[in-house]
Amino acid sequence: MEVTHSTRNYAVVTGAYWGFTLTDGAIRMLVVLYFHQLGYSALAIASLFLFYEFFGIVTNLVGGWLGARLGLNTTMQLGMLLQVMALMMLTVPTEYLSVIYVMSAQALSGIAKDLNKMSAKASVKLLIPKQDSTEVNKDNETRLFKWVAVLTGSKNTLKGAGFFLGGFLLSMFEFRGALFVLSASLFTVLILVYFLLPKELGKTKNKARFSQVFSKTPEINWLSAARFFLFGSRDVWFVVALPLFLSVSLGWEYEWVGAFLALWIIAYGFVQAASPRLIKRFHSGAGPDGKTALLAVFVLMFVPGLIAWFLYAGFNPAVIIIIGLAVFAVVFAINSALHSYLIVAWSDHDKVAMNVGFYYMANAAGRLTGTILSGWVYQQYDLVGCLAVSSGLVLMATLASLKLPAAKNT
Repeated sequence: MEVTHSTRNYAVVTGAYWGFTLTDGAIRMLVVLYFHQLGYSALAIASLFLFYEFFGIVTNLVGGWLGARLGLNTTMQLGMLLQVMALMMLTVPTEYLSVIYVMSAQALSGIAKDLNKMSAKASVKLLIPKQDSTEVNKDNETRLFKWVAVLTGSKNTLKGAGFFLGGFLLSMFEFRGALFVLSASLFTVLILVYFLLPKELGKTKNKARFSQVFSKTPEINWLSAARFFLFGSRDVWFVVALPLFLSVSLGWEYEWVGAFLALWIIAYGFVQAASPRLIKRFHSGAGPDGKTALLAVFVLMFVPGLIAWFLYAGFNPAVIIIIGLAVFAVVFAINSALHSYLIVAWSDHDKVAMNVGFYYMANAAGRLTGTILSGWVYQQYDLVGCLAVSSGLVLMATLASLKLPAAKNT
């Protein structure tokens, strides 16, 4: 495969992922703002997204197997088509927008999101040709890390931009009009991807068995376990507890809360994209390894604990949250970028779709666990309690990372 051809396909995959991510961020903000206007409480709005997270677990488990059998281009296009359907489901008259109905639409959106994400991340591995030369392989691993970091970081930046887009479209076209604009735009991207991507991308020569979705490789299993606890540690205070704390305890308006979290996600995405340059200062070689991931998660373990201590000690909560979130964004983004690279780098070409699917199943399970804990722990122990639980979950991620190999031939 020529480098120019690989780069073109990578650009197509990245562009498709960007288009999808904008709609994913926009639909979340549309639902939050619109259902707040309808009088839903914050916890009721958060519950609308539980199916979104739950079905991400199922989708990642099955999605990798489907990608191996049907091709990653097919699962990517299927994800975009399902997202268009989820958007159109919400265009019904307001009286039909019951909690169960909206949760069902969000379930479809969650399936779409994880099919698209798994396909995009796994595709990157296949777009860089496997070479026999050791020196060429080192160059490929460096390029792989950069490509994965840019894909992952830009996705989060655009998800934050999608929050702004959702609010803008809601003010310009109202709820149903915004949904029509988003669905038409994404359908256009779907048509372009259908004609531009190779039809056999990611399709294995031998038919993958469903039993193969459960990884038998120790480093993949330990990395997935670390990912579970890592994302649980973020969402246990970020999803429900933090927005409620900013609104109720600090008295911020909803618009300021949404804008602040959107800017955080955008900045987080920039740090992820810049991770290869940041990590290069501390790691020499073709690409980071298990020791790099262990060091990064060990540093993260202290961040939520320190934020909790400063809040408990009575320091200015607004200042502590803003500074603490900035530090957390940098360290967490580096951790996430490292994990996203390692799962791709440690996967064989013919197993990359299933390994990435298994890994993101753990990611989705961690997000769901964190979301549920976020509401319950916040009601019982406030934000300080959520941050304490977050530190405990990062500790578990650190213990799992102890099992990651220092290096692995790919």
